[in-house]
Amino acid sequence: MNETIKQMISHAHQALAHSYAPYSHFTVAACICSEKDVLFTGVNVENSSYGLTICAERSAISQMIVSGARQIKSIVILAGTNELCTPCGACRQCIHEFSIPETLIYLCNKETILKTMTIDALLPMAFKL
Repeated sequence: MNETIKQMISHAHQALAHSYAPYSHFTVAACICSEKDVLFTGVNVENSSYGLTICAERSAISQMIVSGARQIKSIVILAGTNELCTPCGACRQCIHEFSIPETLIYLCNKETILKTMTIDALLPMAFKL
């Protein structure tokens, strides 16, 4: 595991403390590395109307977009349970929107990578306009 991935795991793990999950108690954090090696974190933010909940992956993507970056080089995703946590379908599509075929998704716990895959493996046959 390289230093960037270690740093991304650390950033995501630290961000878990800011997750807002009073209903499910399932905290999730994500850390994106952009094409210019800038890191962006996000956490899930629940709402009592569950459809309004924002996932950690889309929260991190929003941070990246606000900064002016447009490409995900890699993304780390981890849950407060410290178990493997995959992105939901909506997040898979959003990750795909800002990815290239070489974009790597790292499903992690607070110490290490549990599974690595490309965006095409995570979301085969993604919707494209």
